[in-house]
Amino acid sequence: MRYAIVIENAGANYSGYVPDLPGCSATGETEAEVETLLAQAIGLHVAGLIEDGLPVPPPASKVEYLEVAV
Repeated sequence: MRYAIVIENAGANYSGYVPDLPGCSATGETEAEVETLLAQAIGLHVAGLIEDGLPVPPPASKVEYLEVAV
């Protein structure tokens, strides 16, 4: 599965989350660290849902960039 992730600069560190998996998030010192941690978090999150007998939300979010004249 391929889930969209969002990584934000939080000032002193970076924070990331997975829009299609509420509660699935990670923080780290670099964007790369957050990506690695989110990959692990997604695996654990999905495994937990399966273990609890809950449905695994399919990837549904779409990520695009929009050019805006300012």
